[in-house]
Amino acid sequence: MQYVKIKDSIVEQIETGMLAPRQKLPAERKLAESFDTTRVTLREALSLLEAEGRIYREDRRGWFISPPPLCYDPTQALNFPNMARAQNRVPKTELIGAKAILADKHAARLLNLKPFSDVYRVDRVRYLEDRPVVYVTNYIRPELLPNLLEHDLTASLTDIYRDHYAVKYQKTRYRITTSTLLGDAAQALRATLGTPATVVERVHYNQHGELIDCGIEYWRHDAISIESVVELSMTV
Repeated sequence: MQYVKIKDSIVEQIETGMLAPRQKLPAERKLAESFDTTRVTLREALSLLEAEGRIYREDRRGWFISPPPLCYDPTQALNFPNMARAQNRVPKTELIGAKAILADKHAARLLNLKPFSDVYRVDRVRYLEDRPVVYVTNYIRPELLPNLLEHDLTASLTDIYRDHYAVKYQKTRYRITTSTLLGDAAQALRATLGTPATVVERVHYNQHGELIDCGIEYWRHDAISIESVVELSMTV
């Protein structure tokens, strides 16, 4: 099948360094001409490459070569900036919005809240090397962290909790699923509607065992790799 051969040819160029991370591919018309094929066949090859995390598409800008994904280890208590810097990446956080609201269905489910409970909602976009890679929504219990919205919320929430409230994460529950990018998340990540996404849900407990906040992370699926090592105790 021609589209598989085209995909394999582009993969070879990526692996040999002919195509560099974040490099923009030629326009689809020119790329189709270079492979002597139709744009329909080319798009089948590009779709395979996107599914494999080799390339990503930015809305109205075209296709780009994916950088190496960020290794995300749920067993490590690292916030996003520290996780990125530990892997020699350049992180940045942009605050989209922060306000007090009545708990929606996501907050009520994850924080086990009664209907119409008050919560803080914080929406942020996180970048690696100036590329937006994850849209994060946090829901926070205001009675445990009063006046939180007065702080610089581009900083790590973990650091704010520790430094200003003497609150530390004692336990985190994770849930990882697949989905697609829609609405605000797609727009913020410069993605076309329906772009594949990895969704990471986190629920945090403080040192007293209380549920304090939760986060829903919508990652571009090529930008993250879930990796962990678990040491098992040997029993005789």
